[in-house]
Amino acid sequence: MKQVISIKWGKRYGAEYPNRLFAAVSRHLSPPFRFICFTDDPTGLVEGIEAMPLPPLDCEMPVNTLGKWGKARLWSERLGGLTGTVLFIDLDVVILSSLDPLFEFGEANDVVLARNPNTPFERLGQTSIYRMPVGRLASLKADFEADPQGVADRFRFEQRFVTRRAPDGVRFWPRGWVAVYKWHCIPPFPLNYVRTPRPPRKAKVVIFPGPLNPPDAIEGRFRRHTPIRSPVEHLRATFDGARKVSVLAHLRHYVRPAPWVAEHWNDPSVR
Repeated sequence: MKQVISIKWGKRYGAEYPNRLFAAVSRHLSPPFRFICFTDDPTGLVEGIEAMPLPPLDCEMPVNTLGKWGKARLWSERLGGLTGTVLFIDLDVVILSSLDPLFEFGEANDVVLARNPNTPFERLGQTSIYRMPVGRLASLKADFEADPQGVADRFRFEQRFVTRRAPDGVRFWPRGWVAVYKWHCIPPFPLNYVRTPRPPRKAKVVIFPGPLNPPDAIEGRFRRHTPIRSPVEHLRATFDGARKVSVLAHLRHYVRPAPWVAEHWNDPSVR
């Protein structure tokens, strides 16, 4: 029995996010499997999703940190009665092809992460999609609960904490399996003005760390709440006085709409 888990808390993501993820998993994972969403609000979740309460986390969340430390709940020794291997997937991941190989890769006791391309000189994982045995990271949860602010200040991101402190280390998915949208799909400047973002040929999933989300990719914006512009309008905005990033960053942040993201994200059965 394959086990896929996700987590949803607070107001940032509505029920449509786990519903879309469940629909995509159902299309791309051979049965039998379970799909569990740990959440503080199961309202609106479709049939087939097993809603479970958020695992307890006995500490205050750190402040002024970039990491999503609430995910530390999933490192519990006991995880909603689950045992064995689980595959965690962020709610904003776009699935392109079969997930079966992600359950077959490596050994059962491995902690397997995506590789973070943002730090080429650091061996750093990315926890948007990772596999672990339930309870394998319980010692990390205990360390975090003992000093949440200190851990966050030292490691900044929860994926760096996992990469460096997981018992017996971590493994990475084979290169090409996991694509980061802003790094691997958006063409480099100046091609981003004339070419539509495309996933790498071998990609099984596309992840969206940071402010750019699948709906933004579909509409053609680099981050939520920014205006949708034509290439000419974006170039003109470089010098309109409202720019909040460097000139180079602004030029690189133009992105054309990606219809293929809509194809994999907008399941007609999900509302």
